[in-house]
Amino acid sequence: TKPSSASDPAAKPSASASPSSTTRRVLNPKPLRPKFLLLPPPQAQRQTQPSNPRGSPSWMAPLLRPPPPPPHLRGLLRRLLSTAAAPSLMLPVRSPCPAAAACPRFLFGPRVVVGATPRPNVVPVRAFMATTAASEAMQGKRVDGEYTAANVQVLEALDGVRTRPGMYIGSTGPRGLHHLVYEILDNAVDEAQAGYATKINVILHDDNSVSVTDNGRGIPTDIHPQTKKSCVETVLTLMHAGGKFGGSKSGYSVSGGLHGVGLSVVNALSEALEVTVWRDGKEHRQDYSRGKPLTSLSTVTLPGESSSRQGTRIRFWPDKDIFTTTINFDFNTISSRIRELAFLNPELTITLTKEEGNTEVQHNEYCYAGGLVEYVKWLNTDKKPLHDPIAFRKEIDGITVDVSLQWCSDSYSDTVLGYANSIRTIDGGTHIDGLKASLTRTINNLAKKSKTLKEKDISLSGEHVREGMTCVISVKVPDPEFEGQTKTRLGNPEVRRLVEQSVQENLTEYLELHPDVLDSILSKALNALKAALAAKRARELVRTKSVLKSSSLPGKLADCASTNPEESEIFIVEGDSAGGSAKQGRDRRFQAILPLRGKILNIERRDEAALYKNEEIQNLILGLGLGVKGEDFKKEALRYHKIVILTDADVDGAHIRTLLLTFFFRYQRALFDEGCIYVGVPPLYKVERGKQAHYCYDDSDLKEVVNTFPPNASYHIQRFKGLGEMMPAQLWETTMDPERRLLKQLRVEDAAEANVVFSSLMGTRVDYRKELIQNASSMINMDQLDI
Repeated sequence: TKPSSASDPAAKPSASASPSSTTRRVLNPKPLRPKFLLLPPPQAQRQTQPSNPRGSPSWMAPLLRPPPPPPHLRGLLRRLLSTAAAPSLMLPVRSPCPAAAACPRFLFGPRVVVGATPRPNVVPVRAFMATTAASEAMQGKRVDGEYTAANVQVLEALDGVRTRPGMYIGSTGPRGLHHLVYEILDNAVDEAQAGYATKINVILHDDNSVSVTDNGRGIPTDIHPQTKKSCVETVLTLMHAGGKFGGSKSGYSVSGGLHGVGLSVVNALSEALEVTVWRDGKEHRQDYSRGKPLTSLSTVTLPGESSSRQGTRIRFWPDKDIFTTTINFDFNTISSRIRELAFLNPELTITLTKEEGNTEVQHNEYCYAGGLVEYVKWLNTDKKPLHDPIAFRKEIDGITVDVSLQWCSDSYSDTVLGYANSIRTIDGGTHIDGLKASLTRTINNLAKKSKTLKEKDISLSGEHVREGMTCVISVKVPDPEFEGQTKTRLGNPEVRRLVEQSVQENLTEYLELHPDVLDSILSKALNALKAALAAKRARELVRTKSVLKSSSLPGKLADCASTNPEESEIFIVEGDSAGGSAKQGRDRRFQAILPLRGKILNIERRDEAALYKNEEIQNLILGLGLGVKGEDFKKEALRYHKIVILTDADVDGAHIRTLLLTFFFRYQRALFDEGCIYVGVPPLYKVERGKQAHYCYDDSDLKEVVNTFPPNASYHIQRFKGLGEMMPAQLWETTMDPERRLLKQLRVEDAAEANVVFSSLMGTRVDYRKELIQNASSMINMDQLDI
């Protein structure tokens, strides 16, 4: 609108101004973030305008002298400009002024750019203003005293490892505890990869110590020229001291150890460590504690019969002051890692023994002459393979590529395991990327060459080609580039090129010689493509529905008030009765409830089309914000970072829990890696004695509570058959209260073992489960069966 006067500050704009006016001001305020758009007049007409006495052009006068805002808007603007939470887009950058009186000011901001011509496509400056309370809080956080050289600490030798152990072993929980065993075990395997060791013995002692013995060359015991100490003490007490750095002076052509810190880290984090070396007809021994030697290296000459013995034995006791968990090594966890190493090194025999006193409680021996072929067969034990495992091996420029793969007709997901120098790369790497790219390209080329696919047809995607495929790839690289000490991802770019070349050449040759295998693989891939097209509509529905819109959330979802996923948690409960109790007993601020109707779909036996058509599965996907299967996992898209499965303590509850775990594992395995999956543990019994109530989670708890009562005490025991029987207050007190509840966090330590378990328990083959039940029937107490 055209102002009625350029000099009258109280003049109001006229609604009937001529549209041909050359001076315009567009004011387009929003409720909380008003903006100004300045449209200067044409240059020719701007020169004819008289200047303002204060030095500003007259065409800016209406802007500089706007009418005062109403009181309610003035209050909103005052809140806007005085809080740090809401940025103001109306505060321009400070510009130097010759005098304060010559600086014109906007009504809504204390500063303005003078004499600057507005430029298009310029990002506005966002100014944040902190409150006085926030400023005082920041001042209060300052540490008294100066920051000088005296404040800088220099940690000597292995003190840095003890100060920050998580940097070297991942964590100070069970995962880091078992990583100590893997570090010593990998050193022994390196001797086998170098061709000097054929047997490794691992013993879990009853005093919570572990010993690893190999028959390799043994750690050198002579004096090191640089440290002037024995080589044994050098590699045990110094970081980055080892024989695996590559080059002509290296003692290994291929090894998993790279940084020379594995053995010294174990020494630093152990309360005690004993090293024994058999070499050159002598036995050398030395004791350590928390990284420091307690004794000097002692030497004893071996008798005639054992003078030819060679090798190394490391026995260590983890430090209780370092680890936050109870020192307890799990036999099955270590067994899984040893099985992997035995598959990857066919010439190696590894034994694992657990001792209690002087007796062997458990003993396993692992030796697989077939290598990766036997590994793939073991992974597909309970599946229906379409063909025999395809295996090939190629060595180029000192890098060895070993691959074995097999497709199964009753599997609708892929399993790809990658290893570099016998170390599992759980985060993938260039060898996995090269395998997937070459596999997709090769199958598409063969499909078009065999006229199964026409040139104009769409190509099969990698997801369709790999459906039902189990593959293990192992590369041996002289100079591998891992990310971090835990070595979870391989980064060598040259490995991808060699893997792509090897897969393309060998797979093409094999499938051309076996056209029946090619036909079965293409049939499987085309069925996957058809299922994907059939589910496309449902996929798009899932993708386009925003989980942030209330209309897209499941109807039975009782959401929480918090919108912060890090503090929000959701309970997936069984049935409407349990859902009703949980909804009444929860804390609505951060706890959400999603009741399930019966048992969800077993996705281990169904394809993608059936998955997206199932209503309960869609409710889970939309309610949790899981996205679409196959896409990259984004934790920030999750609506809750704590997903709790809460089912009844009976057979049906265990089945529903297993179905949910199968869905999460196959649909979005990263949920386990991020630590988002939990299982709630409701009590089984309620023991009432007078006005006191005790909740027991198993029979041992019940027995312990009852034993505390006098012999003639009167009490009542209630057995909870389901969550629906519990009152909302009881459910909150025992299962949902963060201060008193019992939750079990689920993580996947061994993806190969987990894959076999889900395939065996939830797959299509019934004979395997029948055999499992028959073999385990003698271990079941018939009185405890819930029938």
